[in-house]
Amino acid sequence: MKKSLLLLCTIPFLFSCKKETVTTINNQDSVTKSEKPIAQDKFDTDNVKLEDTAVSAMKTEEIPVESQSGRVIMRMEKASSMPLTIKETFDKNHDKLIIKISDFAKDKISARITTDQRDFNIRFNQIKLPNGEMNGPFSRELDYQVKGKGELWLIIGKSNMADGKTEGDFTVTVQ
Repeated sequence: MKKSLLLLCTIPFLFSCKKETVTTINNQDSVTKSEKPIAQDKFDTDNVKLEDTAVSAMKTEEIPVESQSGRVIMRMEKASSMPLTIKETFDKNHDKLIIKISDFAKDKISARITTDQRDFNIRFNQIKLPNGEMNGPFSRELDYQVKGKGELWLIIGKSNMADGKTEGDFTVTVQ
């Protein structure tokens, strides 16, 4: 009985030992090399290449930047031109609008997103304060106490936690 039990236990082991395996060892570190681009939820301005003429001109200007998952539309405004009304259209699923307001010196900012579509999935994703701090997400309405003076960003896009259309026309009012 013991011999038959021992034989039954060793048969699967014998068959598993006969399999040939080919192992290839790559001498490259997988941490430092990546074949695929890494998707980012937040917009990284260090990786965006803009022409010097577009950045130096601080008038109202639209700078479209194509990315893999949608467009990033930058609008540069001066705080002296506030209140602002900006009309824009999202054409792709992951479009983003960044409103950069230079020379912002008020203690509070108020902004609203309005659209004719009831099921339009859009919101203020983040605010970047003049001191470099970021906060968010918010809804379609934003009332925020601002610390410091300088350039302020409003980043608008879709909410990944909600359903609805992500393409259409909308208006942003900033005071």
